[in-house]
This record gives sequence, C-alpha cells and structure tokens, in this order.
Amino acid sequence: MRTRVFAWRNLREILRDPLSLGFSLGFPVVLLLMMSLMRQSIPDMPADVFGLESFTPGMAVFGLSFLGMFLGMLMTGDRKTAFLQRLFISPMRGGEFILGYALPFLPLAVLESAVTFLLAGILGLPLGMGILWAILVMLPVSLLFIALGLLMGSCLGNSQQVGGIGSILINVAALLSGTWFSLELIGGTFQSVCNLLPFAHAVDAVKAALAGDLAAVLPHLLWVLGYALVLTALAVWIFHRRMTGKKG
Repeated sequence: MRTRVFAWRNLREILRDPLSLGFSLGFPVVLLLMMSLMRQSIPDMPADVFGLESFTPGMAVFGLSFLGMFLGMLMTGDRKTAFLQRLFISPMRGGEFILGYALPFLPLAVLESAVTFLLAGILGLPLGMGILWAILVMLPVSLLFIALGLLMGSCLGNSQQVGGIGSILINVAALLSGTWFSLELIGGTFQSVCNLLPFAHAVDAVKAALAGDLAAVLPHLLWVLGYALVLTALAVWIFHRRMTGKKG
C-alpha cells in the first residue's frame, strides 16, 4: 500500500512536467522520421543502412535512455526540496522507495515503445506479430534504463549532475548499442567491448523479437536483466545509506 501510494504520487509529478515527458517520448520518434525521409531521398542507400527493421529497435531502446535520465532528475528534485527527508520518518524502507520511483516509468516505457513502432508501421515497417513481440520485449529491456536512472538519482546530488551524466549515458548507449551503425562493421576489440555491455544486447533482443526469432531473444535478455538486477541492488543499497545518514 505504501509503495502504491508513493508510485501514484510520482506518476502525478511526471505528468506535471509535460515538456520533459514529451521530449522523452518524442525525440526518438522525430529521429526515426528524419532517417526514414533521408532514406527515401537517397534511393541507392544499402538496405541495411537505417532500414526500418534494423533502425526502429535501436530508436526504441534509445528512447528509454531519456526515461532513465528523467527518473534520476525526479529523485534528485525530491531530495532538493526536502520531500524525501520528510518521508524518511515514515515506515517505508529503501526498497519500497526505489520501487515507488520505478513503477510509474514502466507504462511510460510501453507507451514510448508503442508510439515508436506505430510510426515505423506507418512508414512501412511490415505489420505483424513481430511488432507485438518487440513491444513486449521492450518492457524487460526498460528495466535496465530504469535501474540506471535509479542509480543516478541515488548517487548524484542535483538535477544538473543527472543531466550531465545522463547525457553521457544517452550517447554511450547509442554509440555502443549498434543503433547508428552495425557493430560488425568495426568488429575487433570495439565490438567485443560492446558485447560485454548491456546496450547492444538490448537492441539485439528487440531486433530478434521483431523478426519473430524468439529463441534468440532469451540470451540477450538474460544479459540485460543481469545488469538491471545488479544496478537496482546497488541503487537500493546507496539509497538506504542516504536514508540512514551513512557516508561513503
């Protein structure tokens, strides 16, 4: 009950900031539209360069990184206004706070995914069960970026710091996930490092789901969820230390 009430409060706070919410949901859609128009204007462009089947999953995952930054800003904003300090005297535990922050962002992640794939369908992505599977896979993938947002909100002191670190995170997630280019084009050590991180696996999981290759989804998804679990546990630990006034 405590977590549910706190989650509803956070959802209302999110809806009170339509500009940030609109940017988080709309920016990937704008990029998808721009790249699609660019492909149409260059008829000789190879099919695997910014093609809807390969580019749409990357854009959908890219949009989740903005939600993670938005979550971190919400948490640091609450701390700046001393809202959290007042709540710390309540019976809520650190894990309940973290869950209350995370839950409102799950439906937002589904909404962002649905809007992105709906636009891709309008632009020519073949409609079918693959789109539904891709949207469903986006839900566990979103846990990775929610965990990153929780970690930023627990570690950093203000929204400006979250904005700076979040911008780096957004660019790292885009560059190391294969969103803008195939990692196989570079190969070598760069591709190996990317495969050690969760971002490329997140995009590959959604690509496999979109292609209907559900057997290929699970290995990538397990990699992503492993990172999400570790990051969430770390965020809970740091948040609890802040609640109890411990340093270091």
